[in-house]
Amino acid sequence: MDKLTFIGGGNMATAIISGLIADGMTAGSVEVVEPSEDAATRLKQRFGIEVQTSLDRAILHPVIVLAVKPQQLPDVARQLASRLKNHLVVSIAAGVRVADLTRWLGGHERIVRTMPNTPAMVGAGITGLFAGKTLDEDDRSRAETVLRAVGSVVWLNSESDLDWVTAVSGSGPAYVFYFIEALETAAKSAGLPAETARHLALHTVFGAARLALEAGEEPSVLRARVTSKGGTTERGIASLTEDGLAETVAKAVRAAAQRSKELGDELGRLS
Repeated sequence: MDKLTFIGGGNMATAIISGLIADGMTAGSVEVVEPSEDAATRLKQRFGIEVQTSLDRAILHPVIVLAVKPQQLPDVARQLASRLKNHLVVSIAAGVRVADLTRWLGGHERIVRTMPNTPAMVGAGITGLFAGKTLDEDDRSRAETVLRAVGSVVWLNSESDLDWVTAVSGSGPAYVFYFIEALETAAKSAGLPAETARHLALHTVFGAARLALEAGEEPSVLRARVTSKGGTTERGIASLTEDGLAETVAKAVRAAAQRSKELGDELGRLS
């Protein structure tokens, strides 16, 4: 694996660095540019890596991971533009499109745009990746290796599909947390102790997701297997169906995807 420079040392960058080092990457192969001295000190102490507080002092290794806030990216990209040669640029900045990043980087086209999600912080993420047709398989493999350090990956054929990835897996953890909250609240309302209610809700969702991943069967098949005719689950599922759960979820995903597109448009107008 090539050496990497992370521009930005926030939670997602920290998660990826942790995963890469756990996979065998040496601390000497990672450089981070993080302007916050407190954050820079924490990164040095935790990983033993080289951390610069200024981009001007950075070495800029062959693979550069852009991990700053989207609104900061135009300025950061312009600072990078004159120093880029054959670097592979991997962006984890939400909503920033390849064409806009290429423009800010002075025409640099060796770019992979990605959309990871927050479970990456515990090594259980899923990341959508997109690259233009000019990017070769070696570069795709390099980018994939970076993101596989924090979970699974999927490649998209169209950049617009990243709006849907954002809506499903990027925002999806919040939907799941909301469902966990609802389960927990229902359990507490029934009189179960708060600690018991949370334990039941968390482990039910965790266990169901793990079973769905490992069983190799359609979720609908697994659901039917739990739903005995005339039983408690059938009654509960009927209530969810009557209240339009499937359409509610679909509506939420559509709304999030639309907002992702709008944010991309807004970020693209940044000068």
